[in-house]
Amino acid sequence: MDRRRFITSTLALTASAAAAPKLMAAPAQKFKISLAEWSLHKALFEKKMDNLDFARVAREEYGCEGLEYVNQFWKDKATDQTYLKELKKRSSDYGLTNVLIMCDGEGELGNPDETKRKQAVENHYKWVDAAKFLGCHSIRVNAYSTGTWEQQRDLAADGLARLTEYGSKMKINIIVENHGGLSSNGKWLTEVMKKVGNKRCGTLPDFGNFRLGNNQEYDRYLGVTEMMAFAKGVSAKSHDFDDKGDETHTDYYKMMKIVGDAGYTGFVGIEYEGSKLSEPDGIKATKKLLEKIRTAR
Repeated sequence: MDRRRFITSTLALTASAAAAPKLMAAPAQKFKISLAEWSLHKALFEKKMDNLDFARVAREEYGCEGLEYVNQFWKDKATDQTYLKELKKRSSDYGLTNVLIMCDGEGELGNPDETKRKQAVENHYKWVDAAKFLGCHSIRVNAYSTGTWEQQRDLAADGLARLTEYGSKMKINIIVENHGGLSSNGKWLTEVMKKVGNKRCGTLPDFGNFRLGNNQEYDRYLGVTEMMAFAKGVSAKSHDFDDKGDETHTDYYKMMKIVGDAGYTGFVGIEYEGSKLSEPDGIKATKKLLEKIRTAR
């Protein structure tokens, strides 16, 4: 009986030892949490808060580590050095990292008209300069164009390549978000990235922006998987949550596994865009879910 117990115990220990590497092979994910300013767009548009309040709100109310600015809320301040210094001071005072600036309304980088495309490229220069001053690593742009698949790919790649050339001089990345149309097709956007062929040009995968038009959607998990090969940021889009705290439109566990498997350890930006929860509650729910995933084994 003693011998039998010894053998049983030995086998149990051996099994435990064999299982140990598997447990160690699945560590908690490493990523930092930033706040996308768009999560507060209602408060900002309604003048309940100002862009200069962003750092304080992100730190004191939500405990975030980084800031993702939206140019719409300070469109006329891109070259205002006094304003930029104050913005930088506030982020520093609250111990926050300025991550990126999301840029809209500066023209189509893939416009078929050469003159308009060139102008759109140059319109973004001031945001590259602002990002450099603030210490961001990137500006997020759009890859809108018209024409066939190939025409839009080539035009978008041309505009992005020109802008990336300028960004490279400043050591600022030019990153494209899936933001409707062909930009929400992971295969197309991947082709654009390959055609640009510059390590400073990358992607900002957004969990929810895979609307192709005509009520069609691209598979979000496939899209993020394709885009992660070029990702320099991740946008954790959220809308609604169930009683367990899980997002109902996106399987965050599956999505964050895709992000982790790609070896990404940078900032993941909270971008709450729902209507059932208030902006504060939606931001908190998204952060809680990301934190749960980050510490899960």
